[in-house]
Amino acid sequence: MPVPRCFIVRHGETEWSLNGRHTGTTDIPLTANGEKRVKATGKALVGDDRLIAPKRLNHVYVSPRKRAQRTFELLQIGCKERLPWIESESSCSFEQPIATEANIEITDAIREWDYGDYEGLTSPEIRELRAKQGLGKWDIWRDGCPGGESPEDICRRLDAFIANLREKNHKHCFGSPDNHEKGDVLVVAHGHILRALAIRWVGKPLTETALILEAGGVGTLSYEHHNIEEPAIILGGAFVVED
Repeated sequence: MPVPRCFIVRHGETEWSLNGRHTGTTDIPLTANGEKRVKATGKALVGDDRLIAPKRLNHVYVSPRKRAQRTFELLQIGCKERLPWIESESSCSFEQPIATEANIEITDAIREWDYGDYEGLTSPEIRELRAKQGLGKWDIWRDGCPGGESPEDICRRLDAFIANLREKNHKHCFGSPDNHEKGDVLVVAHGHILRALAIRWVGKPLTETALILEAGGVGTLSYEHHNIEEPAIILGGAFVVED
């Protein structure tokens, strides 16, 4: 019986991610190269005989930011329902055959970390600013962001999100062999919040986060021993090959 998974996808490259500027509430588009690379990721990883099998998706969570929404469009999952941020079918960039009946939800729970006073700054600029203020070395996982969110804020919203995700999408996959076909979930969001999501998925404090997720990158969260009480991060998985 397949174990349900949660795929995490960071939005594609933007001018600010390329320059290392912290991008929380600022809504900027993908670069042309970012769009091209996300399209390539979709072609490589999306399909019924590939990592992300649309027919197994039960739910899709997308950040309210346009860069995340555009990234989801470019993956070309092939959803039955109209994307909630698109006003009409004629506005859609692609004509995709229906491949999944998964519901699509925009949620603030996976918006990027609110960087507050550090919005738009690079890490060297933040270090320089803190030095002028007489503050120590900055560690977002420990210190958070002045005027923005603390690590405790992030844990509260992510822990609630994870609990809801498991209850709605994964709980039914354990125990009954008849309820496992549609259990996978797709989360399309941002770098820091997805790294935090991965570490909270396995119940660790944010200060233990030593994970990297590149722009346009894909990660996989799941469970060991087919047990919802044993969440795990999949470092690498085999592909399913249809007969």
